[in-house]
Amino acid sequence: MDDTQFTNDVVDNEKELDALIGPQAFGHPKGLFYLFFAELWERFSFYGMRALLVLYMTKELLFDDTMSYGIYAAYGSLVYATPLIGGYIADKLIGYRKSIMLGGILMALGHFVLSIEHPVFFYGSLALLIVGNGLFKPNISSMVGGLYKEGDNRRDAGFTIFYMGINLGAFIAPLICGYLGEEFGWHYGFGLAGIGMLVGLIFFYRGTKDNVFGDIGLPPSQELYEKKTLGLNMGNMITVLSFIAVPIFAIIVWQYEYESYLVYLLSAVILGVVIYIMTTVSAVERGRLIVIVYFTILASLFWAIFEQAGSSLTTFADRNVELSLLSASQTNSINPGFIILLAIPFSWMWTKLSAARKNPSSPVKFGIGLALLGLGFLIFALSAQSADSNALTPMSYLVIGYGVLTIGELFLSPIGLSKVSELSPAKFVSFLLGVWFLSSFYGHFFAGGIAKLTSSEKGSENIFASGFFGDIVESVTGMTQSGAEAAGDSFSQLYSYVSVYASFGVITIAVGLFAILISPIMKKLMHGIR
Repeated sequence: MDDTQFTNDVVDNEKELDALIGPQAFGHPKGLFYLFFAELWERFSFYGMRALLVLYMTKELLFDDTMSYGIYAAYGSLVYATPLIGGYIADKLIGYRKSIMLGGILMALGHFVLSIEHPVFFYGSLALLIVGNGLFKPNISSMVGGLYKEGDNRRDAGFTIFYMGINLGAFIAPLICGYLGEEFGWHYGFGLAGIGMLVGLIFFYRGTKDNVFGDIGLPPSQELYEKKTLGLNMGNMITVLSFIAVPIFAIIVWQYEYESYLVYLLSAVILGVVIYIMTTVSAVERGRLIVIVYFTILASLFWAIFEQAGSSLTTFADRNVELSLLSASQTNSINPGFIILLAIPFSWMWTKLSAARKNPSSPVKFGIGLALLGLGFLIFALSAQSADSNALTPMSYLVIGYGVLTIGELFLSPIGLSKVSELSPAKFVSFLLGVWFLSSFYGHFFAGGIAKLTSSEKGSENIFASGFFGDIVESVTGMTQSGAEAAGDSFSQLYSYVSVYASFGVITIAVGLFAILISPIMKKLMHGIR
């Protein structure tokens, strides 16, 4: 073969590669960097709003704590339930690109409507965000995966870059949106979150026009997409149905007390499907399926405690922490800040431990993750020992506690996602990954109930004030309910927070240690997968 023919073959191969997965840049598909910035700004909008939401409800709309935590829990859980629907719609009907654009537009509308400071617009704005996130969130991650051919050893590095975009957005947003919202007005904070979403959409749209995604994300069947029903093609039909779904979700959030019925229904459906799958797979796959369910239950507990970050921990910081440099909403940046600092060192550590054959098994990592989460909340509770005369605790406890629970997150969250995909029977991978992501749905739901326990009401008996947990609370915090009430309302409020944090901290540590204890049983059921 002469040099000219060889060059022509290389050019042809590069053109074929570009057609499939788009042009390359910096050792990765060029489309990755468009998706990186699109997701960075989408997460900026999401976490910017999240940092302000509970404070907005308690300070501007004057909802009591119980109502605010209930609405936040309903919103948070539904945000993690709708991606199951959005992923299916994209896979089967309209493709990733249309889903991402539609979802992003709905989310931007949600942020801008939320910036109108009136209760009439409040529930509709949350519903727009719920529906929009369902269409956006699962499909941009799928786009990243589609950029790499099967077996491409750049895939993990690509997802690491993408993951950094998520956490950069989550880190920056509370700092900026929180500052604007608390200092100049809530509508400025929410409005900036909406602008962030639009910037993300512009990056994504620009990528489609520059053809950096190749054929990725197009409708699975152009014929089905163009087929008209009631005069509308599939893309327009999904758009109309998405807007129709908004008032339905608005009602669910508004009537958040009844969300438990949705949880029961969804749980029954999932349980039925899992039982069916167990009857159709081999004994080895059945054992691995048991481990997936076990991991999902542990993760649900983890997120139920962890997600106090957006609700009770934010109001705790606002009312009972001597804040310095950061406002209460801005403390939501501490966790993603630690993620940015620790993600790469942890990745390096797992690699080194694997090479030395000392890498703990996944069930052990789950146990450690839960134990560290519990320790983080014990540190929050311990801060009461150093409270000043105004019932304000040192900020150092808040920062250290967040650091410890973030390490716990790195032991559990990325490991769980990796292992569920590896343990799942091949033909049920998508469904079981959906089940895994529902751990966040359950976590947010139960997080609302835990947060409500921190509400301080005069004359009400704190369930953690006596007996076994009363002794634990007094030992960790140095406080009793009667002593706190005698010291005044600020100390009563402080006691309500730290009694819950101390009690659930101990419970979570106990579950983590139990998980480590039974890890050999779970490891055996994994049949060779670590």
